[in-house]
Amino acid sequence: MNTWTVEFLDETVEAEFDQFPTPVKAKVIHISKLIGELGLPNVGMPYLKHVQGKIWEIRAVKNNWQGRCLYVTAVGKKIFILRCVIKKSQKLPQKELNLAQQRAERIHE
Repeated sequence: MNTWTVEFLDETVEAEFDQFPTPVKAKVIHISKLIGELGLPNVGMPYLKHVQGKIWEIRAVKNNWQGRCLYVTAVGKKIFILRCVIKKSQKLPQKELNLAQQRAERIHE
């Protein structure tokens, strides 16, 4: 069975994830497991949401924290997490989206 995998783009992104509060990290891990078990097309709102272009977000809301992991999909049923950030306003800051887009350009399909 060909399942989906969720990976960090690099150590920088993993370090960003490590800065999340423990409940938010647990929620991201839970959503990643759902993607692996059910397949990306079968997981949607409130866990995943399209942001812009090829960028999507894993939405990890726990207590009053709103963790976001911006990602793109790649050939071979892979998800690459590009940026992990705690959202502090209602709208995702454009600088965060720009950073994710720059990092996405490093992925060669």
